[in-house]
Amino acid sequence: MARTAVIAGVGPGLGESIARRFASEGLAVGLLGRSTDYLESLATELQGAAGDAIAVHCDLAQPSDIEQAFTECREAFGPVDVLVNHASSASWKGITDVSDREFQRALDVGPRAALHCSQEAVADMRSTDGDGTIVFTGATTSVRGRENAVGFSAAKFACRGMAESMARELGPEGIHVAHVVLDGQILPPDGTGTRDEEEFLDPDAIAESYWHLVEQDRSAWTLELDLRPHVEEF
Repeated sequence: MARTAVIAGVGPGLGESIARRFASEGLAVGLLGRSTDYLESLATELQGAAGDAIAVHCDLAQPSDIEQAFTECREAFGPVDVLVNHASSASWKGITDVSDREFQRALDVGPRAALHCSQEAVADMRSTDGDGTIVFTGATTSVRGRENAVGFSAAKFACRGMAESMARELGPEGIHVAHVVLDGQILPPDGTGTRDEEEFLDPDAIAESYWHLVEQDRSAWTLELDLRPHVEEF
């Protein structure tokens, strides 16, 4: 059973739901993000769960921050068994409007951060006989580019490619790598307003699916999971 998880990119919504689900199963969870007060409040709350948690301030666009964050998690809980590459950044601009800085930020927080987080986690997993799970949070635009979101689309396509490559490289070593396509909008923490909740993905339900990926028997691993809201007709 996995013991330590790192969630790279935690905020209200899905990141928080994943952290709560993992802590409820007894995992010690490293919460990586830039919102220090929020992360510390969540960590304090999760310390009363079956597991444990630590808040780690980290700008995921900075490799040195990532290295330090994993060091803090290891010092608190030991080697990392589970990694969720959850961070993303997007300016929601098209090809003629997006700036070089905005495009680079999308790549730095997305695939580049996932690279450095995965390198840190894989080093731990290999040191513990090659047992572990890495999950990438994807989106509709991971498989179908979104109009006026050239940076986000490029970053999500790159993460999907990374996940598929890593799965084939690391699977024989006993490390499960999975990519989750979230094909729809996630229910926001403050509710939906006038919209029907059935039009949204429930973050707690998504977190349950992430935990299933961690628990999966290695004889039947999932490479890619497609999650979407219930609809009457496709």
